[in-house]
Amino acid sequence: MAKYKWSFANVGGVTRVRIQSAEDIRHLGELDKKMWTVLSCPVNGLEISSDSLSLMDIDGDGKLRVKEVIATADYLCGALKDPKTLFEQSDTIAIENIADDAVKAVAEKIAKSQDPGAESISLAEVQAAIDAVKIEEQAVPAAPLEADVIAAYKEKSAEYAAYFEQEKLQKLGLAVIPEETPKPGMTEKKFLEMGAQIAEWEAAKAAAETANADALAAAKAEFMPLRKLLLLHRDFYRLLRNFVTFEDFYDYDKKTIASFEAGTLIIDQRACHLCMRVNDPAKHDAQAPLSGIYLLYCNCESKKLGKSMAIVAAMTQGDIKNLSVGKNGVFYDNDGNDYDATVTKIIDNPISIRQAFWTPYRKFGNWIEEKINKSAAEKDAKAFDDMKTKVETTKVEGAPAEAPKPAFDIAKFAGIFAAIGMALGMIGTMLVSVAKGWVTLTWWQQILVFVAILLLISGPSMIMAWLKLRRRNLAPVLNANGWAVNADTLISVLFGRTLTEQVNFPIVKAPKIKGEMSTAKRWCIGIGITLLVLVCLCVILHLCGFCFCCFCFH
Repeated sequence: MAKYKWSFANVGGVTRVRIQSAEDIRHLGELDKKMWTVLSCPVNGLEISSDSLSLMDIDGDGKLRVKEVIATADYLCGALKDPKTLFEQSDTIAIENIADDAVKAVAEKIAKSQDPGAESISLAEVQAAIDAVKIEEQAVPAAPLEADVIAAYKEKSAEYAAYFEQEKLQKLGLAVIPEETPKPGMTEKKFLEMGAQIAEWEAAKAAAETANADALAAAKAEFMPLRKLLLLHRDFYRLLRNFVTFEDFYDYDKKTIASFEAGTLIIDQRACHLCMRVNDPAKHDAQAPLSGIYLLYCNCESKKLGKSMAIVAAMTQGDIKNLSVGKNGVFYDNDGNDYDATVTKIIDNPISIRQAFWTPYRKFGNWIEEKINKSAAEKDAKAFDDMKTKVETTKVEGAPAEAPKPAFDIAKFAGIFAAIGMALGMIGTMLVSVAKGWVTLTWWQQILVFVAILLLISGPSMIMAWLKLRRRNLAPVLNANGWAVNADTLISVLFGRTLTEQVNFPIVKAPKIKGEMSTAKRWCIGIGITLLVLVCLCVILHLCGFCFCCFCFH
């Protein structure tokens, strides 16, 4: 027998099989398992009807595997005369398209009870017929005692049993009967009779309820095959698009959402569309960093719905300067419900080439800020310690006088001033040399030099970011959620722009605030203060005997 000829397409930078005809679905069992994008996925937590997924989960283990997808495809190809209608993803079927005569007869009965000329049947009509089923229920026997008596018996039964046991031992002289009884006038015989009555009634009641439930299920049973067909007719092709090809995920127009996409996170003036539920945080700790994606883990809570969930959102555009653990946002699920979201963990990876360009400067700024804060903290601690020492050593009556502090000796600090002067001289010489070289260049050479300096600083960071952005792969995150992803799920730079939307404000001129300095004026004041500080430093060095010609003190 000749092998079935499959069609292929590049989806998300990876070659994948395309399921685009009824014949493809009929031959799904012949597709090499190595060509499937997914080998298994969890039934829970997907954006596909749990009723449909439970019907496909034949062994009921909570996982949907390749063999179960194939079995569902075989069932649908046998239940429908033309499986091509599966591509419509509709919960309505033409009655003539139903291959099974028994199922078709039920469909005709339901549809024509509403409209004699009906040619199709919908899931809503079948569900309405199921809900309308009535049976003659078996009567539940009446309780032998009052409800409060039964409740009191159940509550005190252990206490009664212990009391009567003590009574027997007392007759044998082995125990002393307590003075207070659980209930005056209650004998062991009466206690046992009450227990037998209640037990008999509860057994009869349970039997009647079970019989009624079984009868109701039997009355609804004739509709269940039709309901199953309609559910799978609506949802099976969507599952294939998220199991074999991942086409829903790689929809650049985002008209469809993938089965694992839980909603949208709005944070820091951006909308992150790629959000997934987190089922096992421990697995995410091990797997998610391998994705190369900048990930935000959030706890989401809705007091209105009384629900909470943990999600992970992919940030694929913008900068990271305002993102930190503890930052708040709002998460919207696919039904439009909103949740308060708080960032609990961040996996730091490059977001964009532009962000990588500024990374060295951001890191240097953070380093400077850290050093300043550290130095300020040390000085503050030293000042506090000095003040504390002075307080503790304050003269008291009879204490020796404090020794006078030695006068400031300029000679001791000559070396320090010499070193400072030499450093300033070297910096000045270097700046003069750079300035002389710069003015000798033509304008285009100056531009090239400036660009070269920028690339020297930012180039390594940009190259590393470019390499990581090319390898961004959603598969490790899905694996952490219990999926068995069999192929790369790459997120290119271009595709990443569709997964995170940035705010796009029009350019609006800010109103002039009275007394506010212009940007140019602030720059002039800043440069003036810097020059003044340098002049003052030079004057101080000159007064201390420093010679700027030989860079030494005289």
